[in-house]
Amino acid sequence: MIGKIILGVGGFAVAGIALAWATSPDPRFNPASFEDEPVSVRLAPLEVALTLAQFRDEDGGTGTMLVRSFDGTNVSGVDLGELGAEPLADPFAALASADMGEFSDYALGRFPQRTVAVADLLPSGTNGSRHIGIGTNFPEHAEEANSSSVFIFPKFGPATPARTKVRAEEDVLLDYEVEFCMRFDRDIASREDFEAAVKGLFLCADFTNRNALVEMADPENLDSGFGFSDAKSGPDFFPTGPFLVIPRDWEAFTADLRMTTSVNGEARQDARGREMTLDFGELAEKALRDMDSPRFSYDGRFVKLAEEGRIDTSTTLMSGTSEGTIFTAPTRGDMIEAVVAYILQGGPLSGRGFMDSARGTFIANELESRHYLQPGDRVRYASNWLGDIEVEVVR
Repeated sequence: MIGKIILGVGGFAVAGIALAWATSPDPRFNPASFEDEPVSVRLAPLEVALTLAQFRDEDGGTGTMLVRSFDGTNVSGVDLGELGAEPLADPFAALASADMGEFSDYALGRFPQRTVAVADLLPSGTNGSRHIGIGTNFPEHAEEANSSSVFIFPKFGPATPARTKVRAEEDVLLDYEVEFCMRFDRDIASREDFEAAVKGLFLCADFTNRNALVEMADPENLDSGFGFSDAKSGPDFFPTGPFLVIPRDWEAFTADLRMTTSVNGEARQDARGREMTLDFGELAEKALRDMDSPRFSYDGRFVKLAEEGRIDTSTTLMSGTSEGTIFTAPTRGDMIEAVVAYILQGGPLSGRGFMDSARGTFIANELESRHYLQPGDRVRYASNWLGDIEVEVVR
């Protein structure tokens, strides 16, 4: 009788676990809220901001254009050389050397117009390979990441152009993020430097190797310095938009900025700059307070946020992303599978800790489901004033 009772209880327990596993949710990405109207990609009026684009000229040098029209495929505008600018690679320096005077759409229309394919434009990002990444700076994304504060980390890799590719390795969970980015005409070592600087905004994307975050980041302390630099650095993990936009009032302009992500035409992210917890000035101050200690783990060593203790002209300051990324925390079903897998592997006798086993099980399940970015996917990031980025995912 006792044996039957034990078997019965055991059977109910197994059935309950099986039911809990079978009814566990299986989200494919985080939900997001969207504006009623799709984003309209256009140019900011001249009285609001100057829109620049860079290209290779006939001699192989860098040309800078004051953009006047954009149709998604081509941009047209006035080469700053027509305004007396020096042929400088730094767009801020090129603009400063031009004779802008009193100009308008009508006045600019009297100059020769140059047309360049968007696919031939140079990246709007800096020529550096070290940038300041920002985590959970949009409240809804902070909630989905279970983060209570904005955090910071160094991101490594060169800026790539607005029409580009990203490689998806077979055993990597590749995720997307859309962000606003800011660069400066001078080094920033104080808030006073930030206020005095000419500021350029551009659209950017931040691809993520989620395996590295699962395996290395501390979910209880995302600001630990572990995981994020390794997860978000790579030669094609930093696409940048076609335009560098210099607003007359950066705060008002940023507040109105909109950024969106779609994957194969399906909307995934949508946010405005006014939703940022910390604005760019506050982010710069936060970064400058965290320059002294080499507390960030990257590629097997510890590094500082910035080597020289300042945000130099080769460094991008990023905004952080909004809600709607692919990564979701392990579900009830994932945890049940992790426990079962750990037991089948021998439990404590296997010499492997439960959390190591659980991470491996979770990653294997996510890879099998194939709901992260896959070869052939097309990711589009778009902004009302900063242009758009189109990325093809390749093996």
